Amino acid sequence: MAITVHFKRRALLAGALGMVTTASLGGFPIARVAAQSPVPYPTRPVKWIVPYTAGGATDVISRLICQRLSEKLGQPFLVVNEPGAGSNVGTEMVINSSPDGYTLLLTSTANAINASFDKSLPFDFAKSIVPVAGAARIPLVMVINNNIPAHTIPEFVAYAKSNPGRLSFGSSGIGTSLHLSGELFKTMTGTDLVHVPYKGSAPALFDLMSGQIQAMFDNVTSSAPLVREGKVRALGVTTRERSVSLPDVPPISDSLPGYETSSFYGVGAPRGTASAIVDLLNGEINLALENPQIKRQLDDLGAIPITGNAAQFAAMLAAETERWRKIVEASGAKKD
Repeated sequence: MAITVHFKRRALLAGALGMVTTASLGGFPIARVAAQSPVPYPTRPVKWIVPYTAGGATDVISRLICQRLSEKLGQPFLVVNEPGAGSNVGTEMVINSSPDGYTLLLTSTANAINASFDKSLPFDFAKSIVPVAGAARIPLVMVINNNIPAHTIPEFVAYAKSNPGRLSFGSSGIGTSLHLSGELFKTMTGTDLVHVPYKGSAPALFDLMSGQIQAMFDNVTSSAPLVREGKVRALGVTTRERSVSLPDVPPISDSLPGYETSSFYGVGAPRGTASAIVDLLNGEINLALENPQIKRQLDDLGAIPITGNAAQFAAMLAAETERWRKIVEASGAKKD
């Protein structure tokens, strides 16, 4: 029976990975000229809801773009942190806002995951949010404790298989991209790793360094400095391409073909927002992402800009949602 389930999971994973297209990976053609809105917009401050606590990549990305939008459109774009329930508090707040363009949402991987992982959601994200524009994609990196006798993915897999159930990996919480990246790795390699959820990646990284846990899949933004300082060891990045933050670390897919995950961010608005406003914002956000200074700051985060029109971002969101649905199903992960 276990063998049957294992092959079913592999089949599900193959479907999940096979449906990911270039559109889901960023790098769309850039909309180089901002659209002009026939309606007077904006005429007052715009709230940009970040459904996470202050600090970290979400704030940096949001503030970079909002500063540029404020300068170009003549009204303040204000970053407002509304954390809670795995991004659902801030998301629902935007969904229930007036569709007038004055309340925007920093969309993320969490929205794509929660659509299938959290059956208790009081909203349908795909039907309630208008995709406006992409922002950035951040690779994850598999990092391990320095005392683990492995320097490559194959070496770690062999070590894990010789110690079934004795190695653990941490994450920033159940149902996060960090958690499900680990579950995907477990399923594709047939390893028995114990998941340990934390309230954020910082305490997990602390326990990784001290040896309380042995591995972790983390955003390169927070792990790269620790790797460079020799406090943890990086085995591979989760994207098909190497990360500018860790250029010497190979993709996991080099050793495990088909493996690929990342964290992504974009912008959404309440359903019913005028297309003229969506097009205006999309054009200006694309222009912001072309700005050399913003590009350099995104590079410092290890982030890759996601550019393109609203329809392309909508296609990316749909692809990511389906991708994570199949990973959730294959892993058997469930919301507590």
